Amino acid sequence: VVCPPFPCVVCPPFPLLIALLLLPIGVSADGILLFPKTALAPYELGLIVNDSDPLSREIAAYYRQRRAIPAQNVIHVRFPPGNAALAPDTFEDLYQTVQDKTPARVQAFALAWARPYKVGCMSITSAIATGYDQRYCATERLPDKPCGVTAQSPYFASASRAPQRDFNLRPSMLLAAETLDDAKRLIDRGIAADGSLPRGTAYLLSTSDASRTVRDRGFGKIQEVLGRQLHIELLEQDSLRDRQDVLFYFTGLTRVDDLDTLGFLPGAVADHLTSSGGRMHGPGQRGQMSALRWLEAGATGSYGTVLEPCNFPSKFPNPGLLMAFYLRGESLIEAYWKSVARPGEGLFIGEPLAAPFQRRQLAFEGDVLEVPVNQLRPGTYRLQTASY
Repeated sequence: VVCPPFPCVVCPPFPLLIALLLLPIGVSADGILLFPKTALAPYELGLIVNDSDPLSREIAAYYRQRRAIPAQNVIHVRFPPGNAALAPDTFEDLYQTVQDKTPARVQAFALAWARPYKVGCMSITSAIATGYDQRYCATERLPDKPCGVTAQSPYFASASRAPQRDFNLRPSMLLAAETLDDAKRLIDRGIAADGSLPRGTAYLLSTSDASRTVRDRGFGKIQEVLGRQLHIELLEQDSLRDRQDVLFYFTGLTRVDDLDTLGFLPGAVADHLTSSGGRMHGPGQRGQMSALRWLEAGATGSYGTVLEPCNFPSKFPNPGLLMAFYLRGESLIEAYWKSVARPGEGLFIGEPLAAPFQRRQLAFEGDVLEVPVNQLRPGTYRLQTASY
């Protein structure tokens, strides 16, 4: 079986149709077809809990139980809860504790809190991933030059299955919620998404806010490349209303209306390009909407910046890359992180292990099995059979 190389920049996971003829070699008609591992597993996820925060402890306990996170992967830290930011000096002590306690097998982190969400000039998810490093902050923060270029993530658009091993980086995501009930709903949505192969729609909106709609220049190419796998609608309007099949929703506005009219499928991803979507308490600067509102509306993952980024597209998720990696079977945390070139100021929130398109096995029916496969990378594969 040969998977052809992907021919374009966003590396779409084109479907591959495999026909398997079951020969009389001992494999019964109710055998299974196993695919290569495509997403992070619970044993590869570290769970960081703030023991000084009762809500953090409750969220971590529920998540560990529901996702079967190994006890050795739970990292306990202590710091005063509720503050929006940690000072870099305070963070350094926390970061060293995390490094010392983390098993080598851990490739990514879930953080069981909504605040703090910032460390100095970085988001806390980026600071935990890379350590506090001012290369990931804007090089110019003068009154007349509030933002600038930041360092690029080596994980961006990579094929890596093990970011810690490959890049000395552990992508991180906040299990962000204001209440335990909200956290439970988020976690349950992520688990419900696994392997569900949802038949949802990707809504890509070009809004009247030109400065925040800079990602729309790539929307046409996304539809051209991924439209055979996913229903994609390109809309010129400021909000989406009364749709019950939302799987992806990418837009650019300070605030997004009509979220209460939408139905998000388990595993859905949604974000809005604006300056302070990563602030996890109240409205951001000039009344901008927090990314937390997406999770409260039913999305499973979102993203926002914690400092003024200006509208550099590289500081925000590339929708085409995110969807391509997600459709390939990767987890939410992997697909989201791989879609952001310069994530130093960006906050990733949601249920990190959600993997709607991960499909590890299929039941045979009859003598021939035809399987549309998104997960396989370019290359040559050997099909093997065995009795069990």
